[in-house]
Amino acid sequence: MPVVIGIETEYGIYVENKGAQDLVAEATHLVRAMPPPTANRWDYGRESPRRDVRGFTVDNLTVDPFDAQFEQTGRGAPHSTDVETRSDRALPNGARLYNDHGHPEYSTPECGSLLDLIAHDRAGERIMQECANRRMTQNGGALVAMYKNNTDFHGASYGTHESYQIRRDTPFDDVLRGILPFFVTRQIFAGAGKVGVEAQPGSPAPKGVEYQLSQRADYFTTIASVDTLYNRPIVNTRDEPHGDARQFRRFHVICGDANMAEVATFLKTGTTLLVLRLLETGWLPDHIDLRDPVAAIKHISRDASLKWNAERLDGGTIGAVAVQRTYLAAAQSRLAGFSTETDAVITEWDAVLNALESDPLALSNTLDWAAKRNLLEQYRESEGLPWSDPSLQSVDLEYHNVDPEAGLYYGLEQAGEMRRMVTDAAIDTALKSPPASSPRAIVRGSAVQKFAANVKSITWSRLELQSENQSVSLSMSAIADIDGAALAKELSAAQTVMQFAAVVSQRLQNVAEPDVAVNAAGMSGPDASY
Repeated sequence: MPVVIGIETEYGIYVENKGAQDLVAEATHLVRAMPPPTANRWDYGRESPRRDVRGFTVDNLTVDPFDAQFEQTGRGAPHSTDVETRSDRALPNGARLYNDHGHPEYSTPECGSLLDLIAHDRAGERIMQECANRRMTQNGGALVAMYKNNTDFHGASYGTHESYQIRRDTPFDDVLRGILPFFVTRQIFAGAGKVGVEAQPGSPAPKGVEYQLSQRADYFTTIASVDTLYNRPIVNTRDEPHGDARQFRRFHVICGDANMAEVATFLKTGTTLLVLRLLETGWLPDHIDLRDPVAAIKHISRDASLKWNAERLDGGTIGAVAVQRTYLAAAQSRLAGFSTETDAVITEWDAVLNALESDPLALSNTLDWAAKRNLLEQYRESEGLPWSDPSLQSVDLEYHNVDPEAGLYYGLEQAGEMRRMVTDAAIDTALKSPPASSPRAIVRGSAVQKFAANVKSITWSRLELQSENQSVSLSMSAIADIDGAALAKELSAAQTVMQFAAVVSQRLQNVAEPDVAVNAAGMSGPDASY
C-alpha cells in the first residue's frame, strides 16, 4: 500500500474592529489575498461529504446553530454565492486554500512521507501569515492575527483533520473497534493543550479543570457519524475516497488537535498510519475496549493527575499509556523494518511513552501540551496568578499565533527549545513545490505553476485543462507510483498545455476511475482534503 496522507487546518482569525458576524467575509478576503498563481475553478461535483461508509447518504450535515447565524449574516454583498464565499484556490505546491464556515482552511497536498507532510503543514502556517500581512495592507494596517488552534474560548471549535488512504476491503466495523481506544488515548502525545474547559450548550461546565491535554476533547458527543461541524464523533464515517473507490477509502480523522510542535505532528500522523496498517492486516487489540469512549476522551484530557485512566468495557480501568503500548507492541512485532519512517515512528513512540510514564512534563521540548503548560506555569509564577485568571487564555492563544514575531511557539523554536523534524529550507521548498513523494500532487501543483489560466476544473483526483479549442481531462488518482522527481522534470519541460497533458497521459494506468454522481447540496460541509 502506498502512503497517502494529508492534514487540513481551519485557522482561527482575529481582525481588528471586526466582530463575529464579519468573520465569514473576512475569511473570504484572506483566502483571496493569496498571491498568484492559483487555480480558482474547484470542481465541487466530485465531492461527497454526506456519504457514509456504512452504506447510506444523509440528507444534510448537522450545522452548529451558533455558527449558522453568522454564516447567514455574513453572506451579503459582495459574496452572494457559496462558491464566491468559499473562494477555493488550488496552489502551486499542490495544496488547497478556501474559506470553510468563517475559517481560512489550508489543506496540505497529499503526501507520501511523514517528513513531506510536516514540511507542507508548516508551509501552511507561512502561507496563512502571508495572507494576513497582505490583508493588513489592504486594511490600512488594521491587525489581522491568525491562530493555528481549535478553540476561541467562547464555545466554538474548528477542526484540524487528517486523511489516510486505507484498503476498502478492510471491514469498517473492525476499523471502528480497533481505532477507538487508540484515538481516545492518542491525545497524551498529540494534544495541543488548553486552559480550562468548555461544555456543550445546555450542559454545565465541569469544575476544577485548570488545564487539559486536548483542545478538541470537549466537543465530542458520539462515537461515530458522518458529521464534522456539530454533534462531532470520535470516528468520522465519511466515505469520500478522492481516488479509486473500488480499492480505497480515505479515512477522515477529525479528533486531533492543531499541532505546532513538529514531533507531535510526526507522532500523531505516524502512529495513526501504523495502527491503520495493523488493522488492514486483520489484527485487532484485545481487552482494551473502553466502556464509554466519549466520556473517556474527556476524562483523559482533563485528568490533572496525569495518570489518564479510563474504564474498560470488561471491568476495571486501564491507563492511556498502557493502551498505547498495546498498539506499539503490535507495530514492533508486525511492522518493524517495513521502512525507515516506520522504524523512526516506532522508536519515537516508545521513547515518548516511556517519558509519559516517568516524567511527562520533561517533554516540554517535544509535545505541545507540555510546552504550553511550561510557559503558563512560568507566567503564573512570575505574575502570581491563579489558573482562573483570564489572561492565561490569552497566553494559550498566543502560543498558536503564526506570526513569527508574536507567536509564543515560534519564540521557543527560535530559542532552540523545541525539537525539530524538518529544516527551514524544507519548509521553504514546500511553500513553492509539491511533495516529491506524491505524483498526483506534482501534476496538480505543476499545472497551477505553468498553466493556471488554462485550468478549466481541478480537484484532488482530476484535472481538466483547456487550450484554445482543445480540452483534456486527466484522472490523477490513476497515475502510477513513479519517481516524483522524474515526473516533475518532464512536466517542467512541457511548453504547451497539450504537451503537459501528454506527459501525464503516459503515466496513467490502463484502468478507468469510476465516476461518482454527487448531489451539489453536499457543498455545505466540504472538509474534502488531504
